[in-house]
Amino acid sequence: MTLSSHLQELKRKHESLSEAVELAQRSPATDDLEIARMKKEKLHLKEEISRLSTV
Repeated sequence: MTLSSHLQELKRKHESLSEAVELAQRSPATDDLEIARMKKEKLHLKEEISRLSTV
């Protein structure tokens, strides 16, 4: 996998998580811990994208 394709995959995952977090926040039945876990994973992806983009 090339760096470019890896970055694109990370960005796709980040966008997907972003949508999932939005949807979960609108649903009263969603567990706050699950939302926090998704946000943490989203932040990790963002940091990885940033780190790889500066290489």
